[in-house]
Amino acid sequence: MNPTDRVALVTGGGTGIGRAAALALLADGYCVALAGRRREHLEQTASDAGPARSRALVVPTDVTDPLAVVALFLRTREAFGRLDVLFNNAGRGAPPIPMEDLTFDEWKSVVDVNLTGMFLCAQEAIRMMKSQTPRGGRIINNGSISAHAPRPDSAPYTATKHAVTGLTKCISLDGRKHDIACSQIDVGNALTDLSAKMQTGVPQADGSLEVEPVIEVAHVARAVVYVANLPLDTNVPFMTIMATKMPFVGRG
Repeated sequence: MNPTDRVALVTGGGTGIGRAAALALLADGYCVALAGRRREHLEQTASDAGPARSRALVVPTDVTDPLAVVALFLRTREAFGRLDVLFNNAGRGAPPIPMEDLTFDEWKSVVDVNLTGMFLCAQEAIRMMKSQTPRGGRIINNGSISAHAPRPDSAPYTATKHAVTGLTKCISLDGRKHDIACSQIDVGNALTDLSAKMQTGVPQADGSLEVEPVIEVAHVARAVVYVANLPLDTNVPFMTIMATKMPFVGRG
């Protein structure tokens, strides 16, 4: 590894937004640690990077497991020597059913990934960034339009994404003294396997079922690279990137 190489770690790097962001970072010259539950998906992301494959490190990781998260960051340090950017992206939803019908396990599984997993990764990133030379780095949290306004029957996902906003603000505040910047990118209707249903119709606040516009996930990936490449004395605390005509402003 070159001393001038920039290093990023992407959670949820095997699919969707995480995959697109990882490929964009690799294309921009970053060394990238790819974390996620399914090795085969991570390997596919690395393979799709073409010649940049040599700068990708595949580390299957369950972000809800504190020991696995520690091991992920140790592997990253061993391979690349430092960490400049964490894209805290891993997340999941729950079945779109009334809140009173959710099981405790359904609730907990979303909280464990979307909030606790993000905290654990941020915690290890801070420990690594504050102790390296030159010190500091950037943490980018994947928020959501749901960090601002819920969809029907989305209590676990919406609650965790609102909590991510609080976590972002705390990291931004507490990271200052260590030259650690923190940003949150709130994404609305990026086209991934999980959002394909937008094109066939999703429930609205008035009870109707409507098709919603989507954007190519590459636009989100470019936003991640833009924020990642800012100097550490400059920050975008919050960015929203969404389909222009999606029902967000005035949702409900």
